[in-house]
Parts: sequence; structure tokens; C-alpha cells
Amino acid sequence: MPGAEALLRGVPALEAALGEVAEQLRRVTVQVRAGGRSAGAGVVWLRSGLVVTNAHVAAGPTAEVILPDGRALPARLVARDPRRDLAALAVAAADLPTALRADARGLRAGELVIALGHPLGVAYAAALGVVHRAPSGARGPGGWLHADIRLAPGNSGGPLADTAGRVVGINAMIVGGLGIAVPTHLVERFVHEIEAGGRGGARAA
Repeated sequence: MPGAEALLRGVPALEAALGEVAEQLRRVTVQVRAGGRSAGAGVVWLRSGLVVTNAHVAAGPTAEVILPDGRALPARLVARDPRRDLAALAVAAADLPTALRADARGLRAGELVIALGHPLGVAYAAALGVVHRAPSGARGPGGWLHADIRLAPGNSGGPLADTAGRVVGINAMIVGGLGIAVPTHLVERFVHEIEAGGRGGARAA
């Protein structure tokens, strides 16, 4: 089957590309610790030190954020929205690498996505999957990004990205065997609300 042979020849190139994407995501992904234990992951959203994670990861007023270079920094809860399962933490670090982003509403079922996080304590583990359902305009989890991807505790708050390394969602939970991520357009709205003074659901700590 010539088609299958061509596909197999492309596997090394695909593996190399995905490895580069995983490394790119690693530079903008942090570990979030609460109460002295690992609670999940987070994504550096702004160069000023704003880290986005899940509300269920950042449940208290303070946490510790471990940067990819190993620095452990105290973090302050800036805002938290349990309805969207989003939280923002601030760390005293400037000019951090920030995540490239893309609108998840442009994805189609069957496209590849990659997640990075710390599942079961394994730091910066990557998982590959496919989009099951792209987000819509619906409210709540029905409007979130669904992907057939293997996630575990510790992936929460970490990035879900396309094959170009652009973050399309923040991993939140597993439902019916599918990974569920808060899509980037909702994350951007959350961050905008913080910058605008907490309007629209983002609650300052």
C-alpha cells in the first residue's frame, strides 16, 4: 500500500516535530504546589508573571510555583473563577517566556493535540491525542474543548496545544474517558477581566 508506506516515512519527521512542540510547551509550563505538595500545572500567560491554572488547582490564597529552570517562587492568587475552573497566580518574575495561543474554535475533530503536565508526579510528561469536539458558543463544559487524550491527576492546569505549539486550552478534567480543556478564548476573557478590574466573573483575591 503506497499510502501506508508514505505515512510510515513521515513518522520520524512527525516525531521530531512533536518533540520540538513538547520542548516549546515546557518553557511556558510550571508546576503548582499547594500545602507543600504538587497540585498540578500552570501556563505562563503574561510576561509580568501571570500564570493561568485551574481553580481546583489553586484553591488557597497562596501557592508555590516552580519554573522550568527549577526556581521555586511564592505565588499569590490574583483571581479565581470556579464556574470556568480558572485561576490566575502572580509570581515576582519578569520577562518570562509566554505561551503562544490560538483560538480553539478553529480546530476540527480529528486534529492532533498535545498536552503537557505533571501526571502522577512525573514532571513535564507529554501526551498526544486527537480533538473529539471543538468548543462552541455554549456555556459551561458543553462549550469546552474535548479531546481523546490520556490525562491524569497533575495534568490539571497545564496546556493543551496544537501541532504548531500554540496553546488551545487549559486541561481541566477527564469526563467519560475524554480530556476536557477550557478553551483559550475563555481564558483570554478571564485574563481581560482581571486586567479590567475583575468584571464578569473573575474574582480578585
